[in-house]
Amino acid sequence: MSIFSKKQTKKVVVNAENHGYKPDTITFKQGKPAQLKFISSDNMGCMNEIVSKDLNFDENLDGKKEVIIDIPTDKPGTYNYACGMDMFHGKVVVK
Repeated sequence: MSIFSKKQTKKVVVNAENHGYKPDTITFKQGKPAQLKFISSDNMGCMNEIVSKDLNFDENLDGKKEVIIDIPTDKPGTYNYACGMDMFHGKVVVK
């Protein structure tokens, strides 16, 4: 099995009723391909959008399917993301 065939995949549940992302901090190993899988519910207001300037993504969550975002792991660091109104926050740590 090649090292590229196994991605680090972490699920994040997006829940407006509980005001946030569970878990709100995700850790990945540096240098190994990684992805976040956002799982949402209906009627989430500003949480229908997930934005990260640090990781260069802006995705809509429609509550009907998982949204998968590839995460670069070439450099260690802490990378932030938030809802569309910057009220709810999460972060990705690469180390």
